[in-house]
Amino acid sequence: MKIAMINGSPKPANSNSAIMLRTLDPLVSAGNELTYYNLNKKPLTPEQYSELCRMDTLVIAFPLYVDGIPSHLFRMLAALEEHLKAERGQEIYVYAIINNGFFEGRQNHIALDILNHWCIRAGLHFGQGIGQGAGEMMGFLEKVPPGQGPLKNLGKAMQSLADNIQARSTGEAMLFSPNFPRFAWRFSATHSFWNAAAKKNGLKKKDLLRKL
Repeated sequence: MKIAMINGSPKPANSNSAIMLRTLDPLVSAGNELTYYNLNKKPLTPEQYSELCRMDTLVIAFPLYVDGIPSHLFRMLAALEEHLKAERGQEIYVYAIINNGFFEGRQNHIALDILNHWCIRAGLHFGQGIGQGAGEMMGFLEKVPPGQGPLKNLGKAMQSLADNIQARSTGEAMLFSPNFPRFAWRFSATHSFWNAAAKKNGLKKKDLLRKL
């Protein structure tokens, strides 16, 4: 089976979407041909769009942007839709991996609906989507094995997604938060992420609270 692993993050490097795809890779690589596409470097070529039309499965990983799909990924999907109308020769299944900055993974449900409706327009099968809350934690937890500790829910969701990809079947959306107390996540995000980023850019903590 030919599987396209599409990184829809706008980040040039170290994206949470890339981490998610790397987590999925060993669960679906056996016996399949995986090809990676990164939308954060440059637009896809006509040849790459044609390649996607010949895939059996598309796995699209991306971050939540204003409860929806990032604009550059949206443009890519619109362009791919036109290619699919002219070039698709077989049934294609689509699976999604979304991460968002809110603690609650359920915040990803609108983006999943958007992708589902796009699949209907493009004549594709929407297989399953999973949505990780507190996505910015992923970079700090990359050495934690999926299915353990704060990534217990992610491990279960990834296994469900992998099983459905292997079987080319459908499954219910799985939207979840990390196995980590919300108050501890908020404290860590404030002191280890936002305050640290402010200091790196020459700002103080009070600058983050200043009203414009």
